[in-house]
Amino acid sequence: MAERPSTATGDRARTPPPSDRRIGAHTSSPRPRNKDTNSTLCRNLTIYGYCRYEGKGCAFNHDPHSQKLPNSNGGNSLGRGKFNVDSPSFTPSTPPKNIISSKAADAAPFTPRGGAAPPPMLGTLTPPVQPQFQDTSNSFMMSQPLDSQQSYHSSLQHGFDNVGLGDNTATQSISPYEYGTGQVNPYTQGQDIFYQPTQSTFTMPLNFLNYAPLAPYPQKLLPFQKNIHSFFLSDNIREELQRKGEAALQTMPNIPGSLLPASINEYHSLVPLDMSNQKSTHTFGYPSWVYKAFSTEDANTYTLRRVEGFRLSNENDIRIVQRWKKVTSANIVTIHNAWTTTKFGDSSIVFVYDYHPLSKTLAEAHFGPTPIFAGSRHVPENVVWSYIVQLASALKTIHNTGLAARVINLSKVLLTSKMRIRLNCCGILDVIASEPSRSLQEHQSDDFIKLGQMMLAIACNSPVAAQNYPKSMEYIGKQYSTNLRDQIFLLASGQIKTIDELAKNISSHTLQNFNASLHCEDALESELSRELENGRIVRLLCKFGFINERPEFDHDPRWSETGDRYYIKLFRDYVFHSVDENGNPVVDLAHVLTCLNKLDAGVDEKIMLVSRDSLNCFVLSYKDLKRNIENTFMELSKSGGRR
Repeated sequence: MAERPSTATGDRARTPPPSDRRIGAHTSSPRPRNKDTNSTLCRNLTIYGYCRYEGKGCAFNHDPHSQKLPNSNGGNSLGRGKFNVDSPSFTPSTPPKNIISSKAADAAPFTPRGGAAPPPMLGTLTPPVQPQFQDTSNSFMMSQPLDSQQSYHSSLQHGFDNVGLGDNTATQSISPYEYGTGQVNPYTQGQDIFYQPTQSTFTMPLNFLNYAPLAPYPQKLLPFQKNIHSFFLSDNIREELQRKGEAALQTMPNIPGSLLPASINEYHSLVPLDMSNQKSTHTFGYPSWVYKAFSTEDANTYTLRRVEGFRLSNENDIRIVQRWKKVTSANIVTIHNAWTTTKFGDSSIVFVYDYHPLSKTLAEAHFGPTPIFAGSRHVPENVVWSYIVQLASALKTIHNTGLAARVINLSKVLLTSKMRIRLNCCGILDVIASEPSRSLQEHQSDDFIKLGQMMLAIACNSPVAAQNYPKSMEYIGKQYSTNLRDQIFLLASGQIKTIDELAKNISSHTLQNFNASLHCEDALESELSRELENGRIVRLLCKFGFINERPEFDHDPRWSETGDRYYIKLFRDYVFHSVDENGNPVVDLAHVLTCLNKLDAGVDEKIMLVSRDSLNCFVLSYKDLKRNIENTFMELSKSGGRR
């Protein structure tokens, strides 16, 4: 056999093996005429790395190891027939481009990075092992489909970089906590873990079909004590939210001759919130009225506080509302705007605040027709402390802004929800009764005194408790702790001058109140998680409504009854139209929720769908049904977009 250029042989070894389209160019392995064919290495193995005709008639040797073993005479097995004239000559298709320089002989020997073992020889390279992935949710191993023969030839063409043995893999780290594509099994032993593709299309399936309740969990119940309501928002919260929504959307019919204007600035549909026709002028010095109105700018609901009979004499007084708009606190009703108007038939000024439906003042909650603690002798101490802490939080925000509340009394503090109060009507007295003769410190000191008097009235369960101060303090000392009695005494007597001093005195109860608020937040988040699952089901039901029983689509009146849509219709019957052995309808909400959640998750579980005439049945998986629904809905969406 003639000598071949080393560079040409190296280039040819990287060319892909002949495919079926090149059969005319290379029909069979060359057959030598001599009889000693077992010692001659097949040229296909040298050029392409393998011979397609091995075991199919090729008479040459296909074991590259046999060429390196010495024979019994001490020579090489390749010695016989070294120059065989009958062997076809080799002619390279292109002249060699890269010629090894003579300086390459002096180059340093190659040492793999990191002390890794040298790559195996060409004849001993084994196909890579399939990468394995672990599905932690189902506890079984999954393998990525991989053509071992294709990967084997890829290693011959492009070296060892594509199979994970290049230099770039020495610095890569595999994190067992990474999630998504390209994740490998971190527990695979040996070096087979590095035989993996650079990008994998495998993704772990999530168990979206299972409900995942969040803590705090309800009390432990036996299976027969559980009901379907545990999957939804609790009845108490649902009822409260529905009542608030109903109150927010309530409107008043248009009565001819009504004194209420149809609209005022950008607000319309005014609804009076005060049920009493007699208004006290004790707080503002003017009669005031409260309305609910809708905004034309953002369609939200707001509260309009109208001070009747006030005429603005100095425009600078109303500019302080801009400072109040910047005051943001969870215990203050936010003010948005203020202006003067004559649409009510007189000169009035209107203040716009946030609307909190079904809220009550502390005067109505504690001293109204139905007090919230009517069954007890006195208000619980933790409630009084909660009021003090929340109002102290509001005062800290106000005082740090350089303002004073000036409206701390029972009729101007709102109870918006259970144990949640907000200071209302802030900024009104700064506009209608600025009192420039008094300093800011005096107004802030009055806030603490009024806070003490209000807590005194609530603790004594009497709105006039401040009129008999010694007897009221004696009653508090008998019913409550010494700490609460001392704190109310310091507030009502004016001995507390700054908000920081008050915050220091009630610090222990502030932490208790904060802890209670966190528990309430956890409970609401747990309730919200239930509606998260229900929202997914609603979106799925909407897709059903768009697809099922559609009269016509794309000029096809039977579109919803043919193709993949027929399976969707049968699944609808399987979920909602099932009957028992007696032909009675099966109204099982648990069955509906289970099926819809499995469909939304696209699990591999299979079900049998039977036609209505019981002549046809189909076995499909939820994954196939989900794909059909998504494709069908996408078809409808694209058609709607084109139109």
